[in-house]
Amino acid sequence: MIATTHRDAPTRTIDVGGTTFVYREIGGDSGVPVIFLNHLGAVLDNWDPRVVDGIAASHRVITFDNRGVGASGGRTPTTVAAMARDAVAFIRALDLEKVDLLGFSLGGIVSQEIVAQHPQLVRRLILAGTGPAGGTGIDKVTGVTISDTVKALLTGIDPKENLFFTTTANGKSEAKRFVARLKERTTDRDKSISPIAFRAQLKAIHAWGVTRPADLSQITQPVLVANGEDDRMVPTSNSYDLARRLPNAQLRVYPDAGHGGIFQFHEQFVAEALKFLQ
Repeated sequence: MIATTHRDAPTRTIDVGGTTFVYREIGGDSGVPVIFLNHLGAVLDNWDPRVVDGIAASHRVITFDNRGVGASGGRTPTTVAAMARDAVAFIRALDLEKVDLLGFSLGGIVSQEIVAQHPQLVRRLILAGTGPAGGTGIDKVTGVTISDTVKALLTGIDPKENLFFTTTANGKSEAKRFVARLKERTTDRDKSISPIAFRAQLKAIHAWGVTRPADLSQITQPVLVANGEDDRMVPTSNSYDLARRLPNAQLRVYPDAGHGGIFQFHEQFVAEALKFLQ
């Protein structure tokens, strides 16, 4: 039986080509499953429970740690292409023939590579807080991440409050609510990402940011592009760029929101995502 909430879902393991991957399943057991692909530095417990549970109310949701991340084994690749291959191998290990993808930030980058490598595998695609290869400012993610993390540590807050949200009064209060939600699960929590895996992810993101732009017209699946209007990590201009270059895309930009716009506006985003996934 599949769990009904992010808080209660057991952490499971599966062998993927000799490497143990950890994952959780929430929601129903029929229909096309939605695979969640996570952001830089994130593990299973970094998904907003409101987004996971909201989409799992109507769909089978699967969250996982890719190779070398959290409690999954192996060494984290330093390229997006390799991360995509590992994600596809995980999906195949679950005997899934067709999936929807929800990729946030780095997960959205990996999602683009998955659909490019295996277009027949993906039915629909949600790209949140992310950008295309060679996108504006993506090569600066490392600098922004380090700077905002140092500032957060000096002021005693979670770095995601700086990285994911605006500095307005509303943004700051929404950041606190988001961080509190991440602590709702109190048992069977995942391992934090290792410094080695984090550096590998940063290297992969930087390479994506300086690579030659891809031909996004080849991605013909329906795509929902979402972001906040003031994304400092992956500038919001990249969301507009994706929506313009993808032939079957729709765009949603949330006001007074940053990189974590889908978490700040989780009620609106979930409603829009469910409508899109239908």
